Amino acid sequence: MTNKKVDILHVLFDNVTQKEMLVVLMNRVKKNKKTFVVTANPEIVMYANEHQEYMHLLKQANFITADGIGIVKASKIMSTPIVERVAGYDLMLDLFKEAHLLEKSIYLLGAKQEVIEATAKKIETELPGIQLVGYENGYFELSDEIVMRNVLKTNPDMVFVGLGFPKQEKWIEHYLQLADKGLVMGVGGAFDAYTGKVKRAPDCFIKMNLEWFYRLVKQPSRLMRMRVLPKFLISVYVESKNQKKRR
Repeated sequence: MTNKKVDILHVLFDNVTQKEMLVVLMNRVKKNKKTFVVTANPEIVMYANEHQEYMHLLKQANFITADGIGIVKASKIMSTPIVERVAGYDLMLDLFKEAHLLEKSIYLLGAKQEVIEATAKKIETELPGIQLVGYENGYFELSDEIVMRNVLKTNPDMVFVGLGFPKQEKWIEHYLQLADKGLVMGVGGAFDAYTGKVKRAPDCFIKMNLEWFYRLVKQPSRLMRMRVLPKFLISVYVESKNQKKRR
């Protein structure tokens, strides 16, 4: 696999298909390599450009996937097209399946207590090959060393962290400094979708790249967050023009 990086407003995305990404990640899991995965959308890119500490965290990641059609469109504007969107939710499901088939251990961190419990129960029922070594809700401070120790002592092959950005990336970076191994990925609100607490868009919306619109209709409170998209696209257009001038 030729894995070229695509620069979108100083955030370097991996230009791979979802299948390619899965193969690379599982090879690292099998070799017990520590792996930091970020699934980034336009909101994350803009936040990183406004907060240098967070941008520094992203630069520590081994892989950053294009979780959002806005990133794919931006890559085309920049004349460096990304082959496809690699949604964090779908990648998480694929990693669950691989963990089930290979009997790998996982730890779940994040969401409300009832959601994380429902996630654990669904995994144990539907994917019994997974060694679920622990789970914890997301209501703790980053300085809470008890949570950190609880995860470290289980030494899981994979850790899925649903704390939302930037908290989840801050926790992951600290964890990987202390851990011996593990693929660790921020998954945002994926546990809510996995358990059905938040309904994911129907396939027709996803295929038409309108998942964002479906989520907005279902959750009007997301409107304030969506306001970052025009700002993101304007910034991409400006950067694209500046690059052409420099050539």
